[in-house]
Amino acid sequence: MDTEVTATQFSRSLSDILNRVRYRRERFVIVRNGEPVATLTPAGASPSVTVAEVIASMGRLKMPGDGYADDLEQTQSSQPKAELAVWPS
Repeated sequence: MDTEVTATQFSRSLSDILNRVRYRRERFVIVRNGEPVATLTPAGASPSVTVAEVIASMGRLKMPGDGYADDLEQTQSSQPKAELAVWPS
């Protein structure tokens, strides 16, 4: 999980935060005026999400509207038929 710090906290604790990122592999979100403006992650780290975070975010999703199934059927029926690729032998 990312640790939020204000831009002021970040500037005052830069050395400590950089050490935590480097040695503890922590991630920080820098916030200014209540809005996230940057994320500080260890070098070479790729964005990752835990299974628990995915499951938690799924609970916040809304159910599709009434016309959702109709939209899917219309999209599928408007697609051209796929041609089978013939591989040379």
